[in-house]
Amino acid sequence: MDPHLRDLRYFVAVAEELHFTNAAQRLHIAQPTLSRQIRQLERQLDVVLFDRNQRSVALTVAGKELLEGARKILELWEVTNVSLQEAGEVLRVGIQSALGRGLINDLESASGHRLALHAASWNDPSSGLAGRQADLSLVWLPLPDSNRYRWQVLRTEPRWVLLPESHPLAEQDSIEFADLLDEPFIALPTEAGAVRDFWLGNDARGGKAAKIGAEAATPEDKLEAVSLGLGVCLLAENNVPMYRWPGLTARPVAGLTPCELAVAWRADDTRPTILEFAGRAVDGGFSEPTPQPQPIAV
Repeated sequence: MDPHLRDLRYFVAVAEELHFTNAAQRLHIAQPTLSRQIRQLERQLDVVLFDRNQRSVALTVAGKELLEGARKILELWEVTNVSLQEAGEVLRVGIQSALGRGLINDLESASGHRLALHAASWNDPSSGLAGRQADLSLVWLPLPDSNRYRWQVLRTEPRWVLLPESHPLAEQDSIEFADLLDEPFIALPTEAGAVRDFWLGNDARGGKAAKIGAEAATPEDKLEAVSLGLGVCLLAENNVPMYRWPGLTARPVAGLTPCELAVAWRADDTRPTILEFAGRAVDGGFSEPTPQPQPIAV
């Protein structure tokens, strides 16, 4: 099986940084994930690419050979991909695992472009923009390094809380955020930065640090953590149905600002197709409010 472009990007980042942690930060992924992918690439190619010890990382002879070729392959792909984008054939849209909600088909119809999806993890709050795996992305604000990006808000939604049905606060139709301040929360990975802070409700804590019960890298991790009683977590209103699980329930939270779902792109990307896409996404009605769900067991 041939290596994926993603694997080559991971390899080049480590080869240039010669430091797994720094390379992981550059790629907006977790360091154990990066190490695992490099080991998998080495097994796939049946070569050792890096000499590793506790103090340093160095390229092997095979690693040096691959670095030269990988850079050429990635550069050629970028040139080819730009040509495709300029021809209006495809736009890469980054999307996180908890998003979707039927937006992609609507966006594709409204934009007139074929969309290629880039599935991003919660470790990358830019959903592929930072690493240039995506031309546009559907993201929850705030974005990291906001000067690097531009965006249009598609929807504004209240924040809800997911908690066990047995939780004392679950008896209420609506929960004040002040009553959740001392609760342990399920947090996004630390790489999520400002988005992690937002979904911990740090903007309404008055400086009081959130109590972290566990971290979740996927929706499945989040569901499991709440089910085990490790903490509660905040959700966007329209994501509530995605978290249906026996023994869990969701309630609206008072005392929090709404969350904003946006289509974003890099500030240095001024191609007309990008700006046109963003404009059509908003003009196409995707910023219209959707029916509010009632408090339900999920």
